[in-house]
Amino acid sequence: MSQQSLSNCARLLVYLAGISLFANHLANASSQIDVDTDLKHLLGRCHWSDEDFNECMRQVFNDLRAYFTTGVPDYNIKPFDPHHCSYVELRRGESQGLGSFRLILRNVSEYGWARSEVTKFHADPEDQRIVYTQYFPDKSLEGEYEFAAKMLGTEMNRKGHWNLTLYDYSQTTSVRRIGGPGSLIKVHVEVDRIGGMELHIENLLQGQPLNQLADGVINSMWQLGLPFIKPMINELVSTAFTDIFNESFRHFPLEKFLAT
Repeated sequence: MSQQSLSNCARLLVYLAGISLFANHLANASSQIDVDTDLKHLLGRCHWSDEDFNECMRQVFNDLRAYFTTGVPDYNIKPFDPHHCSYVELRRGESQGLGSFRLILRNVSEYGWARSEVTKFHADPEDQRIVYTQYFPDKSLEGEYEFAAKMLGTEMNRKGHWNLTLYDYSQTTSVRRIGGPGSLIKVHVEVDRIGGMELHIENLLQGQPLNQLADGVINSMWQLGLPFIKPMINELVSTAFTDIFNESFRHFPLEKFLAT
């Protein structure tokens, strides 16, 4: 190949690279404009002073489900379906007392948000709090667990994989900002209803037959134990969602899109 041909090829490659970079820049700019326009359209139709503000925001929450699987990367909002929690811990009792336990959940993934529906919404601007109720036809979770317990000097240690599916499920979530813009967000989640449940816990008992027996007992009698474990479920979920909401929404510029 002649030197002239090599020179022409080099110019062509530079030209194509320039076009590619320019097109990528335009695509990114277009994506930003589209997201901002869409959020402004959705949130901007709700006015704080209107009597139907709460109902308007309930509808907006449901319209925002399109972003649950993608998140909003331009504003550092991660996907909610699935969403992930790397670590959450629950403790009860004193290590030197008669009985105690520690439960650690790691690498938890939750699915089902894209099929959920917000059925109630209430905003309290003075307290910087919103409360909403959410219904899930089904919601599933999975991850790894570590469980350590001590009762009357006898110790028990277990770890493994677990998965949980909830059917006909609803929860009420309270989200409150502690201070001004950019301050910490506190989340409390309360389980309202569980219509059905399937739970599998690996290595809960020694041996596969006993594990299968434990699965059967848990999944057939969970309603009896729900009043006792419900406060612990609320605490675990609230802790996890406080971390998730702070990571995704602590610095989100809501005022930029919400009508005054």
